[in-house]
Amino acid sequence: MSFFLHILGTSSALPTMKRYLSAQVLNAQGRFFLIDCGEATQMQMLRHKINVNKIDNIFISHLHGDHFFGLFGLLSTLDLMGRKKKINIFAHRELENILSNPHSPLNINEMSYKIQFHHLGENVMTIIYDDSAIEVRSFPLSHRIACSGFLFTAKENPKKNIIKEKISEYNLSVSEIIKIKNGEDYISPTGEVIDNKLLTYPKLSARHYAYCTDTVYIEQNIQLLQNVDLLYHEATYEHKLKDLAEITRHTTAYEAGLFAKKANVKKLLLGHFSSRYHSLTNILEEARQNFEKTLLAKEGEIYEI
Repeated sequence: MSFFLHILGTSSALPTMKRYLSAQVLNAQGRFFLIDCGEATQMQMLRHKINVNKIDNIFISHLHGDHFFGLFGLLSTLDLMGRKKKINIFAHRELENILSNPHSPLNINEMSYKIQFHHLGENVMTIIYDDSAIEVRSFPLSHRIACSGFLFTAKENPKKNIIKEKISEYNLSVSEIIKIKNGEDYISPTGEVIDNKLLTYPKLSARHYAYCTDTVYIEQNIQLLQNVDLLYHEATYEHKLKDLAEITRHTTAYEAGLFAKKANVKKLLLGHFSSRYHSLTNILEEARQNFEKTLLAKEGEIYEI
């Protein structure tokens, strides 16, 4: 099952010439989830050839402009394109109030498609989306306003994927393919038993992606995100600006690395960098003091989970 992350924006508050505001798209077996929607998100989607009409679910972590001002343009574009399919928006209640306001630049009641709002809780981890392949939970962060992180889980597939070349090699029928996918061995017309492991790819276990944007370091969330495969965590400042991070309710790179270490994640992806940093070398090195398997998120990069 495909499960990969496409980074569109990594800057905090202010964009730079090289870094855009927060936005990323998670592709889970052809389901496209937009996570935050800073200014210029739709331009980044065009640039990186992501079809905006494939976005059915949008997750907004909080209502600071660098995380949702791009939503107005994106929703308007979909209306102009004549979209008919419903869009789900998962956000705090205030976003529905903003978009439903008669003075809003968008009249959501006269658009070509329906917007379904799903309000986020603030105090506990909660399942907010669930289908046969993906589950999404929101969990509390601690910022200057209500803010939520998101945990995406690609569920374990109970059926195996057959190796395509084996279908022609053994001239397998549809019924035989189904049995093999369900874990049975194959018995050839001559009575030879072919072990299922030789016919199928190893079964994928559940995989987890966690999105932690604007927040101070939260010890309580370490247990919630234990052992995730990929953790995106904000690293707005170097640790020498710890006092400023506390005031603005952000995390330092050192703290992000410490969080990843304590949560025993497989890989840490840093983002939400202050525009004051032209080079991010110190940010990366600081996080790696605590957690070696750390990468810097970069616009246009794709990370397989």
